[in-house]
Amino acid sequence: MNGDDGGEAVASSAGPPPPLEWKFSQVFGERTAGEEVQEVDIISALEFDKTGDHLATGDRGGRVVLFERTDTKEHGGNRRDLERMDYTVSRHPEFRYKTEFQSHEPEFDYLKSLEIEEKINKIRWCQMANNALFLLSTNDKTIKFWKVQEKKVKKISEMNVDPSKAAGNGGVANASVSAGPNNNLANGSYLDQSYNCLSKDASFPPRVISSLRLPVTSNEISLVAKCRRVYAHAHDYHINSISNNSDGETFISADDLRINLWNLEISNQSFNIVDVKPTNMEDLTEVITSAEFHPTHCNTLAYSSSKGSIRLIDLRQSALCDSHSKIFEEQEAPGSRSFFTEIIASISDIKFAKDGRHILSRDYMTLKLWDVNMDSGPVATFQVHEYLRPKLCDLYENDSIFDKFECCLSGNGQRVATGSYSNLFRVFGCAEGSTEATTLEASKNPTRRQVQTPSRTSRGLSSTITNAVRRAGADSPGVDANGNSFDFTTKLLHLAWHPTENSIACAAANSLYMYYA
Repeated sequence: MNGDDGGEAVASSAGPPPPLEWKFSQVFGERTAGEEVQEVDIISALEFDKTGDHLATGDRGGRVVLFERTDTKEHGGNRRDLERMDYTVSRHPEFRYKTEFQSHEPEFDYLKSLEIEEKINKIRWCQMANNALFLLSTNDKTIKFWKVQEKKVKKISEMNVDPSKAAGNGGVANASVSAGPNNNLANGSYLDQSYNCLSKDASFPPRVISSLRLPVTSNEISLVAKCRRVYAHAHDYHINSISNNSDGETFISADDLRINLWNLEISNQSFNIVDVKPTNMEDLTEVITSAEFHPTHCNTLAYSSSKGSIRLIDLRQSALCDSHSKIFEEQEAPGSRSFFTEIIASISDIKFAKDGRHILSRDYMTLKLWDVNMDSGPVATFQVHEYLRPKLCDLYENDSIFDKFECCLSGNGQRVATGSYSNLFRVFGCAEGSTEATTLEASKNPTRRQVQTPSRTSRGLSSTITNAVRRAGADSPGVDANGNSFDFTTKLLHLAWHPTENSIACAAANSLYMYYA
């Protein structure tokens, strides 16, 4: 935390909550210095389940990796119950690797001569049942419904004879048996009582005991992932969103031009509920970028567009929701339009708050918080990386301006978070009167690189810093207004907030970092 925030920490109970002090918790898949990241290992999706006890990640190689919480498992129950029972609980959520499975494989559409990547675009958790985990995962074209459950598997644990014991029993295992004339009958029967299977000893002949092996099985519990259903051939364009309905029975999938409604139990049929495709594709002016169901109202969903608007639709109005019940968009300031205006206005992600009252949206430069009861404009706007505005031309040339950053809200709705470049992510306080604006780095030392907000001055050091920046080359695309270097190749696109606690999981390339406050 910055020293400037010390006064804010001593806030009255009526004022906004004090800024959080974030600390490093865990990292999975940490890279060593100079280690090259494989493309297939880069994390492309991230999601907590509703309880916060499980976390799922998807990568560009089509794999889904599950993590489970461990700090509440020892005593059972959730954290709140443990606190009531005066158990000493861990100060922050801790997770461990649970299992992984191959969700999608690369495919080829022969009709369109199109290669379909295995990359996981989105993961959404479904309701648990009978101690089994259920989740949806999707690539560009195909959605799959997975069941992950513990099963008892019979495995061979050992053989019934230990060679060392057999060899140590008076050398019987290696002894040779001489067949004398008195020991054999004409028909080849053997008279020695010590080797008679009906004798009291019931021992085997020495030649047999060294070679006979009978397997001994044991029941082991292993996690098995099974694909229950495949929802395919319903999208002509790339799927960018999937979202579960609060009724627990249906979900939506959205591509650039259409949103389809599915029943979890029916994989060969879906209903098209939104279609923005014009009769003539030359008249296309905007595309769907993200869609999400309301957390509690099963008839309401929102979707965002590349023009920076969010539309709220009610499924009770009509089967095909061509008209929206509400539209949220910010009016453009006169004289501010430029070549990049429409590009940076495109919304890359939207999220409903837990209570369904607010919607958080992320465009290229800002986070906006909307009240569903007020469509005149956002109730709050947060500048994520305003220092990049002079560099929009460079960002356009290297295609970084089209990066799609995700956003998330805390469970209590008091804070929001999103990612940026140089593996940085930002946390803002959205309670009334809050000035919290923290910049953290996805590393073991998250507060190593603090980026000052543009509104703050540097207490007499501003001229010194400005001169230092100019000497370092402020006009270069690698240095921001505060002298901090930024790297367009290392971007933090995916992050998720724990549903009940102040804990954030974020993906930096192939590494999963977790922080708590």
